[in-house]
Amino acid sequence: MPPLMSPYQVAQAAQIACLLEVSAPKPGNVSRYADFEDASLEDFLLSAIAIGPAVEMTATASVGQAVLRAVEDTRSLVNTNTNLGIVLLLVPLAKAYHQAGQDLREKLRSVLGALTVEDARLVYTAIRTARPGGLGKVGNEDISQEPTIPLQQAMALARERDAIAREYCTGYAITFEIGLPALMAARRSGVGLPDAIVQTFLTLLAQVPDTLIQRKRGAEIAQWVSEQAQRVLELGGVTTEAGRKAICQMDRDLRDPQHTLNPGTTADLTAATIFLALLMEGFAFLYR
Repeated sequence: MPPLMSPYQVAQAAQIACLLEVSAPKPGNVSRYADFEDASLEDFLLSAIAIGPAVEMTATASVGQAVLRAVEDTRSLVNTNTNLGIVLLLVPLAKAYHQAGQDLREKLRSVLGALTVEDARLVYTAIRTARPGGLGKVGNEDISQEPTIPLQQAMALARERDAIAREYCTGYAITFEIGLPALMAARRSGVGLPDAIVQTFLTLLAQVPDTLIQRKRGAEIAQWVSEQAQRVLELGGVTTEAGRKAICQMDRDLRDPQHTLNPGTTADLTAATIFLALLMEGFAFLYR
């Protein structure tokens, strides 16, 4: 077991996870090699720094308070939604880390089960502040309204159309059961950190169709993108020349002018996976 992290170190781990995630050249996403018209690498770097104080306060503050603080602090530095999904995933993990007990996932389930209507109200405010694209309208508990049920129950209503909401209902099944094993396997095999992050992203995308793409373009297109990720993995992904060529081609295929093929939810899940690895392994994970 690595030494227990302080709240400040947990905040550092969250910032590092965000910095590493955006820097890795994941197909269809902003990275060190590619910007979007409305979001640059610098926007994401500033956003990574912005969430530090909010994550640090999870030791004492509620999930809703920390989520809203993170979004407000981000909005003070950037003028676009860069990290709402990441914040929604990282804050409960950080909160769980500070609870008594040994098993992080069990502590996370406890944190998620204890979420309140007030948490939902604050998170709804954060979502309206971030102004994410592609949400649409729903009949019950829409984010334009004041919530009447606890946050986990509200997330359950969205689980079929949003993988992040699904994580709230499953104890982060995607992050723990797909993302973390993929990242750790890549690192154990000697793959460098940026490549390991890309390989993790591809593994997540291959197994879980991206719900941001699904909301923007429909389930069939989201499934097609997942099939492209699977094909890249079958060619070896980052570990072979053929796989690397396929990653470059996939990146070109996903860069439509309106970014409707951007696997943004998968990128958020990738950031959560990196953060989880840092919480479980400590900063030694960075140079293992």
